[in-house]
Amino acid sequence: MKNPKAPDLLKNIKYEHLLAGVTGGVTSTLILHPLDLLKIRFAVSDGRSPNPSYNNLSNAVHTIFRQEGFKGLYKGVTPNIWGSGSAWGFYFLFYNTIKTWIQQGNTTKPIGPTMNMVAAAEAGILTLVMTNPVWVVKTRLCLQYANDKVPTSKRYSGMIDALHKIYSVEGIRGLYKGFVPGMFGVSHGAVQFMVYEEMKSHYTQYYDLPLDSKLVSLPPYLNIFHFRYEGYKGFYKGLSVNMIRVIPATMITFGVYENVSSFLFSRNKPTSPVINS
Repeated sequence: MKNPKAPDLLKNIKYEHLLAGVTGGVTSTLILHPLDLLKIRFAVSDGRSPNPSYNNLSNAVHTIFRQEGFKGLYKGVTPNIWGSGSAWGFYFLFYNTIKTWIQQGNTTKPIGPTMNMVAAAEAGILTLVMTNPVWVVKTRLCLQYANDKVPTSKRYSGMIDALHKIYSVEGIRGLYKGFVPGMFGVSHGAVQFMVYEEMKSHYTQYYDLPLDSKLVSLPPYLNIFHFRYEGYKGFYKGLSVNMIRVIPATMITFGVYENVSSFLFSRNKPTSPVINS
């Protein structure tokens, strides 16, 4: 007699998670992209390059608006939409698929914080492999200043042009620059998902609802250790802007994801329980 096997991993794939994640990522990006651009520009401002240096958040917004117009605040928004949308879509898809596989198909079975972190870390690595080229393009477009005197090969007219030129000049390695630091960044998502799942678990237990209920509401650097010119503070440039951005971005993304996934799954399971927040 054969031993029972865990459900096939492919059987646990639900497109609803992908669509809901994409919607959440795109929505938060459209609303908060200017803060993302400011974070990147603050991070690379070292006082040695000819590019503008900003004193504070209000000065940065004023300078960009004056020199580059309103469009300047949305430079790199196209790859950011593609990147955030696909990243959150794949992340939710991979995470829920892996988690359901660990649960052996029983989505009401808790797996604990450790396994939640493992599932989130694995989903993060898979997502990074697929989206890193888009993040490279987004960053470079965000760092295109007005009147930059750079070679034509490094001046990009848009996302497709950037992908083509980076690949032509730097090869596939150029599209995967920053991949190693990005691997360390996966831990951020893993912790975020662990906290999210644990808080959601306590919430559903408090209201005596199944665990799978939906929450419904509304310069070139040598390597990641190179800090010769700026010291340890250089690693934290743009932190204040990122703190302003990341909290509402996370709330919007997860909120939209829960609402959209609830709507999509309710079409097949109209009696699925819903938590009103």
